[in-house]
Amino acid sequence: MKQKFAAVWNTFCLPWRAFRKKSPLASFITGRILTMIVLLFLLGLALFALMDLAPGDIVDQMMSQQIMSSAEGGKAASSGINGQENILSEERLTALRAEFGLDKPFYVQYFKWLNRVIVHHDLGISLISRAPVSFLIKSRIWNSVLLNLISLVFITIVSFLLGVYFSSKAGTKIDTAVTFFALFFHAFPGILLLILLQLLASVTGLFPVTAYPDFPFSAAPVKFAFSYMHHVFLPLLASFLGGAGGTMRMIRATMLDQMGMPYILALRARGISEKRVYLAHAFRNTLNPYITGSANLLASLFSGSLVLEIIFAYPGIGRLMYEAVLQEDINLVLANSMFISALVLTGMVISDILLALVDPRIRYN
Repeated sequence: MKQKFAAVWNTFCLPWRAFRKKSPLASFITGRILTMIVLLFLLGLALFALMDLAPGDIVDQMMSQQIMSSAEGGKAASSGINGQENILSEERLTALRAEFGLDKPFYVQYFKWLNRVIVHHDLGISLISRAPVSFLIKSRIWNSVLLNLISLVFITIVSFLLGVYFSSKAGTKIDTAVTFFALFFHAFPGILLLILLQLLASVTGLFPVTAYPDFPFSAAPVKFAFSYMHHVFLPLLASFLGGAGGTMRMIRATMLDQMGMPYILALRARGISEKRVYLAHAFRNTLNPYITGSANLLASLFSGSLVLEIIFAYPGIGRLMYEAVLQEDINLVLANSMFISALVLTGMVISDILLALVDPRIRYN
């Protein structure tokens, strides 16, 4: 039996082995993409299981809001709700759970959700606002992309420049001072830094306490651009102070490690200029650890600014996710969670591909 199974398995794997031998890079990318799809499927199943285990559901949230609104409007009697209304409430709860499919096991709900997303390209309807989930995500996604892309590009460029520069000034007073401040702000709580900057804006009045203009882009594009830069200055400053320190220290440490390698001594012995040694040889080898550590950059574009969006009232995807979790809007929570999970896995695949391109030893092994 084992021999038959081994023969079938070898026959099944033979085309893959031939493809891997002929095109190592293409097979490497294909294997990573297949792994990503399997992991994404398992993550979705786990998300549905966790949502099923969580106490309460969207129906309880909706009924609580209905009772509170009725009490505020004076529709509820001061003595409480009578037995007949309780019966009707229970019937209403059961009907709503059946309508939303919450009375089914979590794996049945998951496969129905997959069928709706893959076959019909429909993310469902928000159970609170009754708006399409795809519309809600599209209305917020570009705000998060713009904010975090500016922050990411600025942090990356400045961190690389400072890391490479101060690696050549290792041991000097300015290098010690910059390293101390980089470590200090990297360890400083990000939420406290955001609150302090918002307090500074409130006290001085130099900057707005919110991170988004109070008028749309279509009303006045040029005015909106300048107003947007004014609104997001403090949030971007907090993001830079918290993120640049860690990246700069990593680049600096990697450069110092590379500068002590034997091949650097050999290059210097050949009379190659110090600038070329730094930029053409040592700097290139610092890309490997940076690419490895940047696997979650895609996900951070949408989820990394969650606290920032909440504190500064920025209309981004992170704040939308936060509101959906508070309201227990299962369709919106699942769409956001699967989207972030897909970005994390996609970032890891891109990171692996870039490493394979930079270092051929990875794909051939």
